[in-house]
Amino acid sequence: MASSLTTFTDEARIALDTLSGRASGLFSPSLRLGVTGLSRAGKTVFISALVHNLIHGGRLPLFEAQKSGRIARAFLEEQPDDAVPRFQYEDHIAALVNDRIWPDSTRAISELRLTIEYESASGWNRMFSSGRLSVDIVDYPGEWLLDLPLLGKSFADFSHEAFEMAMLPVRADLSQDWRALSATIDPHADADEMTARRLAESFAAYLKACKLDERALSTLPPGRFLMPGDLEGSPALTFAPLLFKGEKRPRSGSLQAMMERRYEAYKTHVVKPFFREHITRLDRQIVLIDAMQALNAGPGAMADLERAVTEILSCFRPGRSNFLTDLFSRRIDRILVAATKADHLHHESHDRLQAIVRRLADRAVARANFTGADVDVVAMAAVRATREGTVKQGRETLPVIIGTPLKGEKINGETFDGKTETAIFPGDLPEKTDAVFDVSEADHRQSSDDPAIRFVRFRPPKLERTAEGVTLSLPHIRLDRALQFLIGDHLA
Repeated sequence: MASSLTTFTDEARIALDTLSGRASGLFSPSLRLGVTGLSRAGKTVFISALVHNLIHGGRLPLFEAQKSGRIARAFLEEQPDDAVPRFQYEDHIAALVNDRIWPDSTRAISELRLTIEYESASGWNRMFSSGRLSVDIVDYPGEWLLDLPLLGKSFADFSHEAFEMAMLPVRADLSQDWRALSATIDPHADADEMTARRLAESFAAYLKACKLDERALSTLPPGRFLMPGDLEGSPALTFAPLLFKGEKRPRSGSLQAMMERRYEAYKTHVVKPFFREHITRLDRQIVLIDAMQALNAGPGAMADLERAVTEILSCFRPGRSNFLTDLFSRRIDRILVAATKADHLHHESHDRLQAIVRRLADRAVARANFTGADVDVVAMAAVRATREGTVKQGRETLPVIIGTPLKGEKINGETFDGKTETAIFPGDLPEKTDAVFDVSEADHRQSSDDPAIRFVRFRPPKLERTAEGVTLSLPHIRLDRALQFLIGDHLA
């Protein structure tokens, strides 16, 4: 699908950009790693933990180059793109380590260059390789990525799909006010700024309600309605889907003509530059998902998460390149779909979480007709906020997780103060993965009195210090496996 998002002119510009980038990096090998995910999936935490563990020599037994002692050092360098904001690694680490609070989430695109000096495991490679790899980590909101399919859709297509999704059982009550307002609007009436504004604000309110924890829905384009950045209040965001009545061709000067023009402007000036300047330059990609929140919200949220991952995969440019094609076009040859917050479950459920994500990813790959890249899945926690234990309940011994819940978190009627460590039995994920996706078996409730997992958020862990007073690296679950899949082959 990604090829349908560009014109011949776009491809020519992409080829020139790629050639320029390859020329400048000819004597300094680099790898562009895209990090995305939907709201609260943990992109900022993932990048911070990845960099912190590599710089501080963290415990990464499944990351072969580190395990075998071939990494001499890893350090941050000035990033190559002056027009892209820097990922504020130092601020995020201070929040995690010193304040024990989770850093602010991704609101816009940012970048960081991490350079690794290493010794190749191959004598042949040691002769011809510089033993130095720069990993340019590009952090961007998944909500923006979900806008890319709009490039292949007309305003009529966009409107039809928006109303169709708004009628789904998991969304119908949330979209009721916007749909009721839309039903009173005549698309053929004269264009009116206040009408457009009322529609856009009502549509945006519905999308924001879908995103809340109770529903945990993921497929919510246009993404800038949720994260407007510097576009807040601009005409580019003052549009909404319309209920078409009869003729679809807009009359000049009508509300429909204005909405359609703004929709096309959004694609031209917001979505297409993001695709051309960032997505087409990636070599590897990790997609972080908060499957735990979706599981808690029920099958409707899981089905929506699968839909979102399908649309995300359809936007990438997969494929394996050779030296010649590499000069003009970058292709993503590895994508990792990672379910975060595995530390909120006992390790006995990790395999089940991974099986659920594998099922989700496999179906998304099939639906997106996605070929040409290796896709893997992992259940992980970039920063492990809990440890494991057991408690006795009568004759039964229950596996529990132990940590400090965030202030205000509730479970079984108890509200936590943000200071007290507690043991929680998180529950078990279902053995059969089909059950968590089966909307037909659900009663369409958006929450359950007896959820599959008892999900509360924990504070970051208090880091241990050595006898010399050195703070150890951030603990994790399977961050090393993620690193091995994403960059391990470039350090072989």
